[in-house]
Amino acid sequence: MQRRDLFRRAAALSLVRQARAAQLSAYEATARRIIDAALADEGGWNKLAYFCDRIGPRLSGSRGLERAIEWAAAEMRREGLENVVTPAVKVPVWVRGAESAWMVEPREASLAMLGLGGSVGTPPEGITAQAVCVESFQELEKLGAEAVRGRVVVYNQPWRGYRETVAYRSQGASRAARFGARAVLVRSVTPASLRTPHTGSLNYSADAPKIPAAAISIEDAMMLCRLCKAGVRVAVKLQMSARTLDDAASANVIGEIAGREHPEEIVVMGGHLDSWDVGQGAQDDASGCAAAWQAVQLVKSLGLRPRRTLRVCLWTNEENGLRGGRAYREWAGDAARRHVAAIEMDGGAEKLRGFGLSIPGASGAALDHAMARMQAIAALMQPLGPVETVRGGGGADISPLMREGVPGIGHLTTGRRYFEWHHTDADTLDKIDRREFQEHIAALAVLGYVLADMPERLAEEAHPTGGMA
Repeated sequence: MQRRDLFRRAAALSLVRQARAAQLSAYEATARRIIDAALADEGGWNKLAYFCDRIGPRLSGSRGLERAIEWAAAEMRREGLENVVTPAVKVPVWVRGAESAWMVEPREASLAMLGLGGSVGTPPEGITAQAVCVESFQELEKLGAEAVRGRVVVYNQPWRGYRETVAYRSQGASRAARFGARAVLVRSVTPASLRTPHTGSLNYSADAPKIPAAAISIEDAMMLCRLCKAGVRVAVKLQMSARTLDDAASANVIGEIAGREHPEEIVVMGGHLDSWDVGQGAQDDASGCAAAWQAVQLVKSLGLRPRRTLRVCLWTNEENGLRGGRAYREWAGDAARRHVAAIEMDGGAEKLRGFGLSIPGASGAALDHAMARMQAIAALMQPLGPVETVRGGGGADISPLMREGVPGIGHLTTGRRYFEWHHTDADTLDKIDRREFQEHIAALAVLGYVLADMPERLAEEAHPTGGMA
């Protein structure tokens, strides 16, 4: 593109932003009303506390998850949300069972551990074997089968951000099994630890034997590897009664405010109702479920009915299957393509940062126009402080909709300590600041309402003068 064309596009985009801001300024009073109500609201926090304190962990296939589904659906109906349904979803069932890990040489010491989701168990007597420690897959490859066969591989990979480091949790077992390892212990995927192990799913490859896998604390992984590097023989004993059962019946939970003019067009927002079987699943993701649900409920309680349908969905089975998101897409059928936007909150409830937007398959101009609208909506949230909008967003549960071209919006926080609590016994309600949580409800309510009510759809292209193309 020539420099002159770049200047023209920048100028046009500036006009679009100005037009969007002027058009959406009509929502300033309503947005302020929503924000004031959210910051005084107790209903969202009460929902969050119920999930955490009265129900607790909600692993797919567990009674805890089914209690959460039953309670949420009944409460949505009691509060007056419309078209409350619980479409069926078949989910995988993994049972942790009793488990333990010990260093037995050069001395006896209990290791802080959590079996990885989906892992096979050990024989009843456990596995006792010499440990071999590596800090990367490259080190494992260099050791080869002769050094790994019959041993327990300990991955002591350093934290390099979640996206890179989680590969050791998801791929570590199969990569070690190809060299003949009997089991793996993976350093927990976290930047900091108080000897707290972090669980999460692993993925077995079809071309490798399935071997037991568990996460251990940072401190224990470092100790084992210090000993190995010092030339000391290290032996560990791992016992796990983990097992996978037949799929079980579960459900998504859906409620909405039907649109007054275009009920067939939908803005959906939500979080995932399942959690791991440790802690309370507070940050991940009771906070997302309670905030999105209360955002829609708040719009209703204020007597607002947008042009389009505003829907909340509490998706099931995000943690170890993603079946809830896929089932929602199937349940929606042809209406999937009539979704105006899909918003997911699944990054915890630390201080609000903003929202990220992706529109698969959209032209550059279409994305520019959508970003201008998002920035204008973010400006309506000014009483909450700076709210940024960035390119690139979405979520696991809304990804099936995004593959249909639906704009995906990911909710962003500062994420300062999220991965210290992620998938641990420490993911509990006390880690959530009530005021910050109310700000999330406010931002989601403003975003959802304006997207559902503004004259144009989010992804419609517009002329710089403000008219639609």
